[in-house]
Amino acid sequence: MKVVFASNNLNKLREIEGLIPEGIELLSLRDIKYYDEVEETGQTLEENSLIKATAVYNFCKLATIADDTGLEVDALNGQPGVYSARYAGVHKSSSDNILKLLTELKGEQNRAAQFRTVFTLKTNDFTLQFEGIVSGCISTEVRGGDGFGYDPIFFPEGLSRTFAEMSLEEKNQRSHRARALKKVTNFITNEFSKIG
Repeated sequence: MKVVFASNNLNKLREIEGLIPEGIELLSLRDIKYYDEVEETGQTLEENSLIKATAVYNFCKLATIADDTGLEVDALNGQPGVYSARYAGVHKSSSDNILKLLTELKGEQNRAAQFRTVFTLKTNDFTLQFEGIVSGCISTEVRGGDGFGYDPIFFPEGLSRTFAEMSLEEKNQRSHRARALKKVTNFITNEFSKIG
């Protein structure tokens, strides 16, 4: 079965390519010649994930998955959340976002946080959403050179290394995106034929 991943984020694509089981052929936006940038106008991860999946599905009419991910920090009342990718401003970098977050948490004892991913699976017959969460805490400094986004400042619960200090394989064993995607692929593999 062919499934399109509705994202131009090559880091995300690289992550999930290693998580797709046999029987599912993952297509990128480049593979289907979709070059538009979908504007994320939603107020929640669920809305943005749905917007992306719907736009790409309407273009190609193939089963489509799309995700939106947010870092939710307890001391910041769940922020940056849906605005994680543009926390420091629309055209700012991941480093800018990290700097802003660490500055806002300076001196804060409560550094609990979670990464939350919502995947939307869109086909002609149905639209479903799947969530993946990993709890942890925010470090006081940048650590590690791998990963992307907020990976260099996020310690998964029970571990003393950030996501950016792990190999891709290690991260994929415990990440929010991997947990959500596993639910998606399990559904496709086990349930898709029952629905159509």
